[in-house]
Amino acid sequence: MEQLVIRDADVVDGSGEPSYRADVVIDGGRIVSIVKEAAAAGCQRPRAMRELDAEGLVLSPGFVDMHAHSDLALLRDPDHSAKAAQGVTLEVLGQDGLSYAPVDDRTLAEVRSAIAGWNGSGDDIDFDWRSVGEFLDRLDRGIAVNAAYLVPQGTVRALAVGWEDRAATPDELDHMRRLVAEGLAQGAVGLSSGLTYTPGMYAPDAELTELCRVVAEYGGYYCPHHRSYGAGALEAYAEMVALARQAGCPLHLAHATMNFGVNKGRAPELLALLDEALAAGADITLDTYPYTPGSTTLAAMLPSWANEGGPAAALARLTDDATSERIRHHLETVGSDGCHGVPIEWDTIEISGVTETALTDFVGRTVQESADARGQSPWTTARRLLLTDRLGTTILQHVGHEENVRTIMRHPVHTGGSDGILQGTKPHPRAYGTFPHYLGHYVRELGVLSLEECVAHLTARPAARLRLPDRGQVREGYRADLVLFDPRTVAAGSTFADPRRQPTGIPHVLIDGRFVIEDGRRTDVLAGRAVRRAPL
Repeated sequence: MEQLVIRDADVVDGSGEPSYRADVVIDGGRIVSIVKEAAAAGCQRPRAMRELDAEGLVLSPGFVDMHAHSDLALLRDPDHSAKAAQGVTLEVLGQDGLSYAPVDDRTLAEVRSAIAGWNGSGDDIDFDWRSVGEFLDRLDRGIAVNAAYLVPQGTVRALAVGWEDRAATPDELDHMRRLVAEGLAQGAVGLSSGLTYTPGMYAPDAELTELCRVVAEYGGYYCPHHRSYGAGALEAYAEMVALARQAGCPLHLAHATMNFGVNKGRAPELLALLDEALAAGADITLDTYPYTPGSTTLAAMLPSWANEGGPAAALARLTDDATSERIRHHLETVGSDGCHGVPIEWDTIEISGVTETALTDFVGRTVQESADARGQSPWTTARRLLLTDRLGTTILQHVGHEENVRTIMRHPVHTGGSDGILQGTKPHPRAYGTFPHYLGHYVRELGVLSLEECVAHLTARPAARLRLPDRGQVREGYRADLVLFDPRTVAAGSTFADPRRQPTGIPHVLIDGRFVIEDGRRTDVLAGRAVRRAPL
């Protein structure tokens, strides 16, 4: 008797091909048999110890979140329904060049402070690892969903060079190469960068190219948050394409979009750039989230020189009145590189979370609204938040364009990534709704993608980028990481007003053949493990 048979499912297998009706048999965490049109053909139907009637439901591979910020959330929250309830069975961590391995004691403290707005302070976490391998081993103790890891280039630079804006010495560059190689050898799937975040942004292209050569040797990929999503965005994309091609390294563009007023309607120019490179043989993919606003920390808006030296140095500069005025001028007049070269518009910056409870009244309002209510300038309000919250404030930035979002998601190298920050009182709803929002809004309601196309974007395509030979499709012998959803009702419950509401229309999610969501409820199963880079 087999462990489980899912009967009469409409299988959308991740290949992009039309759906078909089948019984799917699971045993030992894998798909062992697919019997197409069994009932209609009058065939002997497979039997199992347990049977699940999937009449009216789509069975698809589990969704892969190619850009997640759950690095500590997976350890902190065994439930992790934010992702499990969406049908996510694998997240890619270590994003935007900043995460928690490899580190030493000094660097760990600095990184924890720098990205507290993404992941919390970590005071509730036992940081009993320092290397990439040790972090992956920690994940292997049992987590809600599977997780892969990118070596974070900014953390590597902090460890080898520090937080200064200067070129690495030859010895420091060799140290960074070794750190990247060790992380990949220990199971990381590639390298990430955050080139509008310090200290990663201080790396010149020649340094990044050298690190990407190491990544290519190990069969990984480079995932940059590039140097601008605003003024100079196309040039920044072209820079990453040229860099990766020179290094011979596959390229995956993080949350690839065209934001701010200067880029309205310019998505076709980005895709033309990518198509030219693809036609010339480049290996490129990208991910996006299906929303217009972005989300990051308020401190990320600061000019890079204000963050040089690390979080403590940034706070010291903010405390000094003369330096604070210089920061304001760069933000509001010049266009900070932290704000993608565009003068900041305070009425687009909504506070989504704070770490200090005394600041909760700011959440849900733009900086401009809070400043007006207090009779202050916006910078006075922003400066208070940065200092009192010790750089831990998270924001939504309302600068995107719907036509760009739709145009980019249609591209054949597109994949889905939530870029979900789970911290804050009022986080971006993408953290809780990205995948059902694709299926409900952009497939069923708008028809931007067909169901089969969309599932391929969210499953097989990212699995191919991650070089996972037995995930991402409903096929015999593949791992039973699966989602059952109702195509008539699937939708994101999360909204900007109520961002933590659970999705609808996703009754069952399986990882390794075990139910992590059953009848719409989270089980106590921790079937997730670290997914390590496959050897060449």
